[in-house]
Amino acid sequence: MSGSEQQLAIGRQVRLICSTTMAFLTLGYVADTQAGATFKIDDTKWVSVGAGLRTSFRAQESAAGGDGDKWSNDFNLDNIRLYINGQVHKYLKVEFNTDCQTCSNGGEVRVLDAIGKFEVNPYANLWVGRMLVPAERREMNGPFYSAVYNIFSAGTPFEPSDYNLVIKSDGTSAGSFGRDDGATFWGAALDGRFQYAVGFFRGLRGGANADDNILYAQRFAYNFWEVEKNPGYYTSGTYYGKGGDILTVGVSNQYQEDGAGTALDAGNFRGTTADILLEKVLPGGGVITLNGEYKNYGISQGYSQASRDAGGGFDMFEGNAFDVSGMYLFPQKIGIGQFQPFLRYVNVAPSTSATREVYEAGLNYIIDGHNAKVFASYQYGDLLSKGLNYKTTATGEDVSQMMVGFQWQI
Repeated sequence: MSGSEQQLAIGRQVRLICSTTMAFLTLGYVADTQAGATFKIDDTKWVSVGAGLRTSFRAQESAAGGDGDKWSNDFNLDNIRLYINGQVHKYLKVEFNTDCQTCSNGGEVRVLDAIGKFEVNPYANLWVGRMLVPAERREMNGPFYSAVYNIFSAGTPFEPSDYNLVIKSDGTSAGSFGRDDGATFWGAALDGRFQYAVGFFRGLRGGANADDNILYAQRFAYNFWEVEKNPGYYTSGTYYGKGGDILTVGVSNQYQEDGAGTALDAGNFRGTTADILLEKVLPGGGVITLNGEYKNYGISQGYSQASRDAGGGFDMFEGNAFDVSGMYLFPQKIGIGQFQPFLRYVNVAPSTSATREVYEAGLNYIIDGHNAKVFASYQYGDLLSKGLNYKTTATGEDVSQMMVGFQWQI
């Protein structure tokens, strides 16, 4: 090997080692600024890095009319997130996170969060930049802190900011992965029991929203038992008993004038939700967790069914939907983790299309809370085949789906 070839080989090894080191140093969630490795600069300045990985396998049977014995077999890279958090002043912080937002198409690393934080006291704080739009608990949990792995694709309809994975300005996007560009005021009162987040965002870009109307979003929650402790206005779908006995009820609302439809047939979007988390630690150490959410979405002053059926524009959901799940964490450790069986039911009833539902039974293997767990489930219903099609012509059969998922964080 020549000297130049040796230098190239050494360079590749150094880059590989650096990339691998960063990957292992950066396992986390968009939440805790102290996750992963933290590097202290002085008494007020620090930087932390983290990352998170979710990958799964799913097999779904063909609907009636096709080959009934045929199943799809898909390996998926669901998320690979890199996080950087820092503090530049006692009251000033910054957060920058990325994700593979087109993982199924080869994977492009894109900006997930880019937040400038003014955090003064528990009562009133301000975040500006690209961040989670205040919504129901599922969105505030994110995929990494939900109790169920497949919480989004087999769940209730998406908010505007989660409807399209890629931010565009052609009237088909209002954000990405539940995030949007804007500002959020958040805080807590009454010893932390009452928590609020009020935000102002761009919302739908172009199309129906030719006047650039702002999307308004609010979330309010009350902790009746123990106070949930999360960074900012984020939430979790379970604490595996580590947070004590929890009973929290939350409500949220989003509204944008001309936030749905097409440029020629615009409608005002409103999405109202209510959610509840109940987690009880039993005397023997087992943990019962119940999650529930209800959604009522509407579009007024436009966006006719004819336009929806014709296709195009920003086709937001109208109607009602709910999602309920229950699980039990066994106190005994088997091997390196604990088993947590669960049951779940989702019902989506559009006012413009056919009702759809899905039943799910699964088993989580909890190794280290949200940092390390394995998931397996069986799902059955026509939500798996009808999906987000809210046209009057939407059809779909009850089909089965089996999934296995893995989640690692640090």
